[in-house]
Amino acid sequence: MQNQTADKKGMFVTPDGKNVLFTFILVTTLFFLWGFCNGMIDTMDKHFQLVLHLNLSQSAWVQFAHYLGYFLMALPAGVLASKLGYKGGIIAGLLLVAVGGLWFIPATHIDQFWAFLLGVCIVAAGLTFLETVANPYTTVLGDQNYGATRINLAQSFNGIGSLMGPIAGGMFFYSTNAAGQNTGSQTLYIPYLAVAIVVIILSVVFFFANVPDIKMVDDYHLDDATAPAESRSIWTHPHFVMAIAAQFFYVAAQAGIFSFFINYMTGTVDHPSQLPPIPQEWSHGMLGGLLVNKMGVLRLTDKGGAFLGSAGSLCFLTGRFIGAYFLKKKPAHTMLGLYGLLNVIICGLIFLKLGWISAICVFLSYFFMSIMFPTIFALGIHGLGVRAKKASAYIVMAIMGGAIVPKLMGFVADKFDLSRGFIVPMVCFAVVAYYGFSWTRLSGYEGLRGLSVTGEH
Repeated sequence: MQNQTADKKGMFVTPDGKNVLFTFILVTTLFFLWGFCNGMIDTMDKHFQLVLHLNLSQSAWVQFAHYLGYFLMALPAGVLASKLGYKGGIIAGLLLVAVGGLWFIPATHIDQFWAFLLGVCIVAAGLTFLETVANPYTTVLGDQNYGATRINLAQSFNGIGSLMGPIAGGMFFYSTNAAGQNTGSQTLYIPYLAVAIVVIILSVVFFFANVPDIKMVDDYHLDDATAPAESRSIWTHPHFVMAIAAQFFYVAAQAGIFSFFINYMTGTVDHPSQLPPIPQEWSHGMLGGLLVNKMGVLRLTDKGGAFLGSAGSLCFLTGRFIGAYFLKKKPAHTMLGLYGLLNVIICGLIFLKLGWISAICVFLSYFFMSIMFPTIFALGIHGLGVRAKKASAYIVMAIMGGAIVPKLMGFVADKFDLSRGFIVPMVCFAVVAYYGFSWTRLSGYEGLRGLSVTGEH
């Protein structure tokens, strides 16, 4: 009983006895920030489809620009984070996000697709710093046995940001004037300006805050000078190498599902909505203002699709909190493998076009994606000591999967329909499931969970 009590106290207590709960709370604000920005990105695709008359594959350039920023900045962010420490890396990231947010003001006046894409890329580059630093930092802010639990708890606030991002996107990207014309291109800068102001304030707070540079436990003795040079390389550890692949395919699946969510619900000029006809009685309920009558059939408006995207984000957020609870009790790799397998089945059901069953499965996919990113991250950098920052940069770089696969999913959807497009994330989730179920063999550990690491390397 005493050991269990000690463990609970160790949730936010470092090995030297310092309580870092306030630091953890401060860092979680960063997770909210990039969740909000990512949530807005997911509503931007349909806006440009309407304004610039793009097809699904072409509008996926928004996702490409977003994840290209991650890819280009991941390694520089890892190098600078190692030199500047956690605090310096966070402040650098916040200032770069501010530059990207402010760029949307001139981009609105330029009013060209490339200008908006450049802003998206710069903001993503700044977020790369934050993710490269904040994700591994949460795993060392207390007892290492709680690493997966802490990162999932922090990522829950990412879910809250993802919940609010589509709402902001729906308000400003799909705004209309008195004549009913879309004015989203003129108001698109407003939420990004707000983000810029907030991150400038946050950078000042972090400058004066206590953000200790804590070293991760070196379970694999990578920092042991007497160990052979080849064994000190992060690339000799399969659990890290496969984490890069798993993260690539997870983010690929997530980006595809998130970016085409509105299209699935509302349809496009070339492709009908994948929802069955909406009952007429719903027009008198809460959804009434978000529905439009198209040739006698009720359909969601684009703004309605954006707001419904927040319902998907709520499923994602719920999955994060529930997942964080179970990760304290169950091995993280087992949970990851199980959630990956369930999403393979769910995407298969969406592919089969089963009406409302498939529509519900889209929301279930959000729920079961919830723990994947942080859990892959925690499993991938586990035990790598000071090299965790460098390893973190490579795992963040794997986010590039989100730039490539949505274009593939969009290509399949343009050829057939969005339901058939879900075969792409289905394959991606199979890779994630494989990593989860193979982690013990790859790492040499029996399991990593909230209460204890049950095996030794």
